[in-house]
Amino acid sequence: MIARAREVGVQRIVTIGSNAEEMTAVTPLLAEPGIYTTAGLHPNSADQWSDALEAQIRERATHPRCVAIGETGLDYFRDHVAPAAQQTAFRRQLAIARELGMTVSIHCRDADDDCFRLLVAEGPERVILHCFAVPLRLDEAIANGWWCSFAGNVTYPNASDLLHAAARCPADRILLETDAPYLTPVPHRGTPNEPSYVMDTLRAVALVRGEPADALAARVEANADAAYGLA
Repeated sequence: MIARAREVGVQRIVTIGSNAEEMTAVTPLLAEPGIYTTAGLHPNSADQWSDALEAQIRERATHPRCVAIGETGLDYFRDHVAPAAQQTAFRRQLAIARELGMTVSIHCRDADDDCFRLLVAEGPERVILHCFAVPLRLDEAIANGWWCSFAGNVTYPNASDLLHAAARCPADRILLETDAPYLTPVPHRGTPNEPSYVMDTLRAVALVRGEPADALAARVEANADAAYGLA
């Protein structure tokens, strides 16, 4: 999968660590050139928050290839964990990111009021809205200085609002992602997503923005450097 991504021009991949098992499982991949990771707890697993997990997140955050805290945030769409427990884990991870001067990668689904409120009040300087899904709040996100990362669902026939948001997103705030193995873009829908497919999302977004795909790719690379503090 990594080789296929490199064949189409993907030079760097961030593989998410969103629970204790994932943070451990991705460790061998970090020896590969261009592979980065994150440290965090997904809101759908927020009831797993503990002192031991916080210690694991802090330890992983010291790894030279760890570029963000997360994926963290709030998810009121799936009724897996009570909102109060989600907010507790979210706020603790925001505190870690602030303390360590790290980026946060945010999962926000049907919870944008609480998510945005906590990010404004307690978030670190660098915020990535992963799998951006609140097109009506694009201007607010940009005003707060956050990066908006668009996934393969912008290619879906019913996603015109997301595609329009991608068209309007300022050049210095736009990111693209796969969210693999989910949100597989057209024309690969029906199969698991993978990093190489980000090129299909790139072409769709470049088209609606009226710019060459190569130019947008270069801009996204530069934005990723800034968003993850790699510049």
